Amino acid sequence: MKKGIKNQLSIGLMLSLLVLLLAACGNSAKADESTNGNAGTKELSLTEIESKAKEEGSVISVGMPDSWANWKDTWSDMSSKYGLTHSDTDMSSAEEIAKFEAEKDKPTADIGDVGIAFGSVAVEKGVTQPYKTTYWDEIPDWAKDKDGNWIVGYQGTISFLTNTKLVTNSPKSWEDMKNGNYKIIVGDVTKAAQAQMAVLAAAIAFGGDESNIEPGIAFFEDLAKKGRLSNAEASLANIEKGEVEVTLLWDFNALNYRDQINKDGFAVAIPKEGSVVSGYATIINKYAPHPNAAKLTRQYILSDEGQINLAKGYARPIRDSVKLPDDVAAKLLPKEEYVNAKPVGDYKVWEETAKTIPQLWQERVLVHLN
Repeated sequence: MKKGIKNQLSIGLMLSLLVLLLAACGNSAKADESTNGNAGTKELSLTEIESKAKEEGSVISVGMPDSWANWKDTWSDMSSKYGLTHSDTDMSSAEEIAKFEAEKDKPTADIGDVGIAFGSVAVEKGVTQPYKTTYWDEIPDWAKDKDGNWIVGYQGTISFLTNTKLVTNSPKSWEDMKNGNYKIIVGDVTKAAQAQMAVLAAAIAFGGDESNIEPGIAFFEDLAKKGRLSNAEASLANIEKGEVEVTLLWDFNALNYRDQINKDGFAVAIPKEGSVVSGYATIINKYAPHPNAAKLTRQYILSDEGQINLAKGYARPIRDSVKLPDDVAAKLLPKEEYVNAKPVGDYKVWEETAKTIPQLWQERVLVHLN
C-alpha cells in the first residue's frame, strides 16, 4: 500500500516538475522572442507595425549609404512620413552578417542590404527574422527567401558601357563584341563579384549556366588571345580618363557612370543573346533593437514610392507593376532589352563554380595578356 502511495507521489512530483519545466521553456521562448525583435509583431497588421515603429523612433541600417541606389531619398521619407531618425554604417555584405552575429547580446543594427548570394548565408547563420510585406506576391520567386528572411529590393544586369567617341559601332550583343576591334575591360575576375558575373553572363549567352562556366571562359580566352582584353580596373576614374573603350558592368553602375561623365558620349546596352540578373536584398536583424521600424522600412522600400526612389539611383525595381515617372524611367534602359537576361538558378551551385574561376582565369585568360 505504501509502495503504491509512494509511486503515486513520485508520479505526481514528476508531473509537477514537467509542468514547471514547460512553463519555464515557454517563458524562455517568449524572452528570446522579445530579444530577437519578434515579440508581438508576427501577427501585427501593417497599421500596428507602423504605430509601434513610430514608438521605436529610429531605424539603424548597415550597408545602405545615401549615395548607393539613392537610399538618401528613402531615409528622408522614413523621417518625414513616420518620424524615424536614421543612421548608417557602410560595409560589405559579409561584414553586415558578421555584425548581426557578433552583436546579438547588444545589437545596434536593425536592417542591412546584401548581395543576393549572401541572403542564404544570413539565414544559415541564424541572424535574420522574416517579414514578407504586403507586396510578397509581386516579388519573383528567385528574388525572395521562402519565409521572407530576405527579399530583393532592386536588381542589376550585366551590361556593356561603350565610349562612343572611341568606338564607332557600340556593341549590342556578344557577337558584336567578338567581331569588334576595340579593347574591353571586364575587371578583376580573380576576386571581384561583378567581374565574375560578367563571365557568367557570357556563359549564359552561349548555352552555359551557373554550373557550366566553360562557354564564358572560352569567350574571354579568345578575346585575350587576340589582344583585346585590358587588365585595367573597371572604375569610374579609368573610364573618365577616356582610355577605356568598352567596359562590362552592372547596368546601374554603367548608367550612373554614363550620366556622371557625359550622357551623350557613352552607350549602355544589355547583350541581346543573354545576360545575368542579380540583386540586393534586405535582411532584418533577428536581434534588431527597432524591429518594427526595420519591417516598416522593408515595406516602404517595396512600395511604389520606395521603388521609384531606387530607380532614381539607376537601380531597376524588383516589382514590375510599379509605374515610374517619365523622368525616372528615362534614367533606365527599356524593359525590352532585358528579355534574355536570366537570374542565377541555384546560388549554392554558383558559389562552388565561382571558386574555380580564379584559377581558370589565370590559366586560360591572363596568360595571354601583355
